[in-house]
Amino acid sequence: MRTAIKICGISTPEALDAAVAAEADFVGLVFFPPSPRHVDTYAAAALAARGGGKIGRVGLFVDADDGLLRDAIGAGRLDAVQLHGEEPPERVAQVKERFGLPVWKALPISMESDVQKANAYRGIADLLLFDAKTPKDAALPGGMGLRFDWSLLSSWRGKTGWGLAGGLAPTNVARAIAETGAPLVDTSSGVESVLGTKDVDKIAAFCEAVRG
Repeated sequence: MRTAIKICGISTPEALDAAVAAEADFVGLVFFPPSPRHVDTYAAAALAARGGGKIGRVGLFVDADDGLLRDAIGAGRLDAVQLHGEEPPERVAQVKERFGLPVWKALPISMESDVQKANAYRGIADLLLFDAKTPKDAALPGGMGLRFDWSLLSSWRGKTGWGLAGGLAPTNVARAIAETGAPLVDTSSGVESVLGTKDVDKIAAFCEAVRG
């Protein structure tokens, strides 16, 4: 089965073009000002116009209110919403109902009990994204190049679609897929030359490693 690819934290036309050229399935637009990958609605609208129907657009939000979600969904012409904060199942269901888009829920993982928390989102989230848990005092909930023990996912038996994130790069993504069977892989810092700046060659290499 073909593994889907999401390149998260896209903020420039060059990075968007590279993701399209490398045949990634999705780009992630980050609507979270503390992140070095944050885009405002003006930048999101420009990227959406450039990408057109060539690639899916997923908006990443951290405990966002409905006003931000509404503005970002419209500007970025989003195909899905990714909730990357402390959103409980009730909030996920609320966002789905109010905005009529698929909702992805990111879950921070460091131990097996974290994986089991995904059960609360069964039948509610459209996709669960298992990501590495960041330190408690971290400014960002993800995108820090951290990875978790992939073997923890062997206990996951849910029917909800899922994806793997956290420390994925061109050098390890093929092994990650082989070990976990991930139907979707998500990278951000793993395809950057410096924090927040995407490297077009690394984007190409990442996608090639997945497709290979």
